[in-house]
Amino acid sequence: MLVLIDRDGVLNIERPGYVETPGQLELLPGAAAAVGRLNQAGISTALITNQSVVGRKRIDGATLEKIHARLQQLLAAEKAHLDMIVCCTDPPWAPTARRKPNPGMLWEAIRAAGTFPPDTVMIGDDLRDIQAAARAGCRRILVRTGKGREVEAAGLPHHLLPLVIRDDLASAVDYLLEQRP
Repeated sequence: MLVLIDRDGVLNIERPGYVETPGQLELLPGAAAAVGRLNQAGISTALITNQSVVGRKRIDGATLEKIHARLQQLLAAEKAHLDMIVCCTDPPWAPTARRKPNPGMLWEAIRAAGTFPPDTVMIGDDLRDIQAAARAGCRRILVRTGKGREVEAAGLPHHLLPLVIRDDLASAVDYLLEQRP
């Protein structure tokens, strides 16, 4: 199994604007422990994140790497880690097949992990996460953190169903571990 996790609003607190420095990255309560439970269960994890902050020229690629290094440090402090980080820096006005809601990043992670879409779950808070997962053929979990409550309240398009809705990353991981044979 491979679990794909969105960043902003799922792992870390969604900020107005963008996370532009490592110090601005703050994990959501319980997120690191949830990733740690996946690690302990032998489940591969990948961060799948649009980061147009680079494409918009607000930060450079080196700064984004430092932000992700900080993310891994915060996770490591709770004995957790991400097996891979896949990000797309395209600005919204020039998307490639990698930028969610397109499935490119998900397929990239699936290939790198040597798994298959039906054995992969995307956990996200944004409609784009769910759309990308549906297009890639992955199972999907919407969390109510970040933008998730608004996405749920707006109603989910029928073609994106079925999906599971949970309060946060911790409860999504609880669900996955309970469902595991």
